[in-house]
Order: sequence, then C-alpha cells, then structure tokens
Amino acid sequence: MPIFRYKGYDHAGAETEGVIEADGQRDAALKIKTQGVFPKVISEEVSSQKKVLFKKFSPLVLAGLTRQLSTLLSSGVPLIDAISSLSVEQKSEWKNLLIDVKERLAGGATLARAFEAYPDVFPDFYTGLIAAGESSGKLTDVLLKLSDFLENEINIKNKVKTALIYPIFMAVVSIAIVLFLFTFVIPKITKIFEDTATSLPIMTIILIWVSATLKKFWWLFIALAVAAILMFKKIKETRKDVIDAVLIKDPTGILMGLYMLRFTMTMGFLLSGGLPILQAMKLTGKSIGNVVLENRIIKAENHVTQGAKLSNSLEGFPPTLLQIISTGEETGKLPEVLQKTSESYEAEFDRKLHRMISLLEPALILLMGLVVGFIVVAVLMPIFELNEMMK
Repeated sequence: MPIFRYKGYDHAGAETEGVIEADGQRDAALKIKTQGVFPKVISEEVSSQKKVLFKKFSPLVLAGLTRQLSTLLSSGVPLIDAISSLSVEQKSEWKNLLIDVKERLAGGATLARAFEAYPDVFPDFYTGLIAAGESSGKLTDVLLKLSDFLENEINIKNKVKTALIYPIFMAVVSIAIVLFLFTFVIPKITKIFEDTATSLPIMTIILIWVSATLKKFWWLFIALAVAAILMFKKIKETRKDVIDAVLIKDPTGILMGLYMLRFTMTMGFLLSGGLPILQAMKLTGKSIGNVVLENRIIKAENHVTQGAKLSNSLEGFPPTLLQIISTGEETGKLPEVLQKTSESYEAEFDRKLHRMISLLEPALILLMGLVVGFIVVAVLMPIFELNEMMK
C-alpha cells in the first residue's frame, strides 16, 4: 500500500504534517480528515531507497536496535513510543530513519511495511519475519531472535576478517620488501659485476634481469595488476556462477563449510520465526553467498512446491546434512535440528579456519626466506668465483 505525506491544518488552525498509508490520493484525504486534519498538500512518498543509497548503515547498530526494541516492547512500551525513544538515542542517518519509521507507523503502516521502505537497511528476511511476528502476535520474540541471528552473522564475518588480517599484512610487507630489494638494493650491488670479463652464474643473470625489468617496467606491472582486478570484478558481475562453481570445489572444504553454516543457520532461523518453508528457502538462497548453491535451492523449491521433501530435493549438498534434514522432517523438528546443526558447522569452520591460518603464516615466512636466500646466493656466487680467480 502506498505511503502519502501530507501538510494541512488541525481543528485549532495550526499547521501540521505527517505520513499516512492509503490506497490512493482520495483514500488518503479521507483518512486524514478522519484524524481531524484539513489537508492542504498530499503527495505520494517515493521509495526511501534513494535516501540511503550513499549512506552506511552498520549491521551491528541494526542488531543493537533490534534487541533494544524487543526489550522495550516486552516491558509494555507501545510500538510508536519505543521507536521514538530509540530515535532520540541515535545520530544522523539512523535518527532520520527511525523518525520516518515512526511517522509511517502513526500514518497507519505496520512495522514491516515501514521497514520495507528501506530495503538497503532491512533485508528481505528481516521484514518478512517482522510481518510474521506481527500477524502471529509474537513480535517481541521475533525481534529477540532477529537480534541473536544478526549478532551471530556479524561474529562469523569478524572471525574471518580477524583471521586474515595478519597473513594479509605479512604478504603485503613481504611484497614491498622484495620490490624494494629488486628495484633499489640489487641494482647497486650488481654494478660490480658489469665490468667483469668472466661469465656470470645463471642465478645471477636471472637476478639482474628481474631487477632491471622491474626497475624499467614497474608501471606495466601495476597496470597489469589493476587490469586483472578490474577483469575479476567484471567476471564476478557478469559470470559469478563460474567463480562460485570453482569456490565450492575448494579442496580445503572451508568455503563449503561456510556455505553450509549459512544455509543451516538462516534456514533454521527463518523456519523457527514462523516463515513458510518456500519463503524461507527463497530467502536462504539469497543469503547463502553462492549463485550455484542458490540455483540448487531454487530448483529444490520447485520440487517442494510439488509436494516433495526438502531432503529429497536438495542436490549437491553433503549427504550427512541431507540425512539430518530428513530426520528433522520426520520428527517435525526441522527448525531445531537445523539450528543445532549450524552450531556444529560453526565449530568445524572455526577449526578449519585456524588450521589454515596456522599453515599459511609459516608458508609465507618460508616463501620470503626462499626469495631472500635466492638473492643472497645469486650475489655471493660471482663474488666467490672472483676470489678464486684472484688466488
């Protein structure tokens, strides 16, 4: 239902304004008049998506606001008053967003409808569960589950980021040191070999060639790196399925474990929140982060629509997980089983991630040692040969 913003005069003649949800201009005018307001201007509210296009809304703040809203509602605070209280504590874009949500609620919109005006801030699963909570009268419980789910998602992302910070830092520093050696240090050292009449060892020749090439064509290597990044982004935008098909075949199993963690966590959460299984499958497919697996879930959704079981419809998923889903379907406890399974996947993901990082760090150190060792040997070999000749 469209949202209309209006300006007018109340029964005392004072100017007032607000928003209201109505089927059209005429319906909006009638609803405004029933509130004791004589409308002067009524205009349909455009989508608020443009308002938030260039603003950054933190998922962590969203999780905190969701938990606070649940606490306020469970304490008996009316919904509009709860939103108003939260808006007072916020700053800048979040404050403006909550004020707009409050106005929409005052205009007759449901909380889910008010949130739907900001699709870049509130994901589809979020508004879908809010709508289910409002229709079932369990909005407080749904909000609490949403806050737990959002915080868990943030924790998983932070684990990955934290684990990769040190290896990435080491890789960047190592590359910088090697480039410095090849472009500034080595050319000065190898000058002593330029006037020698003797033939140089092959390792020294390679070292001099690499150093000269980097020093002369450094701009070309930067251009190639930028072109490679841009090409990867282009492929990711146009043929993401190709990249995702490679990712699910990751030999370490870390990425597949992450995808299954997202699947079980999101699916179990949405089903426990009261969403129908078909809607839960659609939203889970979008949030899993892999186009290939999303297409498999969409295909399974068509089978479930025809009456098939979820466990018999999912193709390419781990057999153990399918057996667990089958057990959950037979016992009628699929949401609980999926949530319990997500905990197991999370623990396994943590173990694999830490194991990979523990192997990556010494591998980087070893690689750096080999490069430095090659440089040292390539420089010392001709020096030793010169010493032998002088004897």
